[in-house]
Amino acid sequence: MSIPVLEVNDLKKHFALPGGFLSPRGYVYAVDGVSFSIEKGETLSLVGESGCGKSSVGKAILRLYPLSGGQVSLSGQRVDDLSPGKLRPLRRQMQVVFQDPFSSLNPRMRVRDILAEPMTNFGLASNRAEIDRRVGDLMEKVGLPREAASRWPHEFSGGQRQRIGIARALAAEPSLIICDEAVSALDVSVKAQIVNLLQDLQKELGLALLFISHDLAIVEHMTHRVAVMYLGRIVEKGPRDAIFSRPLHPYTRALLSAVPVPDPETKRERILLKGDVPSPINRPRGCHFHTRCPYAFDRCRSEEPLLTSRGVQHVAACHLHDLPEAENPMLKPVAG
Repeated sequence: MSIPVLEVNDLKKHFALPGGFLSPRGYVYAVDGVSFSIEKGETLSLVGESGCGKSSVGKAILRLYPLSGGQVSLSGQRVDDLSPGKLRPLRRQMQVVFQDPFSSLNPRMRVRDILAEPMTNFGLASNRAEIDRRVGDLMEKVGLPREAASRWPHEFSGGQRQRIGIARALAAEPSLIICDEAVSALDVSVKAQIVNLLQDLQKELGLALLFISHDLAIVEHMTHRVAVMYLGRIVEKGPRDAIFSRPLHPYTRALLSAVPVPDPETKRERILLKGDVPSPINRPRGCHFHTRCPYAFDRCRSEEPLLTSRGVQHVAACHLHDLPEAENPMLKPVAG
């Protein structure tokens, strides 16, 4: 069995709140026990509402945040416990494409220098001629003309800047790219172009992608597997087709009901969740989702559900599946 490109086990990131003398007032439980793996050439999409902890997972994996607990392994080697000096050579294997293409590029550097920086940092090119050749190749790979490398970031559109951001990630020759809401700031037509570009690059280079997004329509188009987060934890995880055709968690079903349907003749039952997302500082007892779940019963309010296998590579954290099938509302089809 092959070693996953990325393996995350019980990842935690808690932010301390300012408090009294020598002790915090409390913690924001942004990520609280997240586990998953990604194989070579595979895309795992991390989805959920804003504030559920998706981006914090990505930043913790990249060590942009110090971890509060858990393990992160890259191609079988643990990276969560490495010193900055020992981590530096491994950083080239995991790169990121940020959400905002306008602020993620240095406005004082030409595109050529932006793309050359990872090459020089990691010793991937030995002279100026080789750097220029590699920069030109990267520009063509992401669908931009070679000569555009001499321009400044402000001379490009938003979609073009995101292509440059992807080229910068590729410059380090990584095995893993984390896309943190990489298409959410773009127009609809440009989103499709960027998603198609990422898919083409993945097929060509065998990249592993962690695609962090709240846009389930985009996720359905490009992913292999989906992990659904709520309040810092994964509540459901499985293959794309299983998640989209037979969601096993009420939260997943509610998210999917909000996805626009292309065919105006098709009707879908819209599931509106009651109340607001609870505070990640003071989370509800039992199932964190029970305060908004239309099917919650007594056990949900007192006992925390665990991720349990409910199908082939399909897991969900929901007490409803311990009920008899006739009493389980999640086994009944949604109207439309």
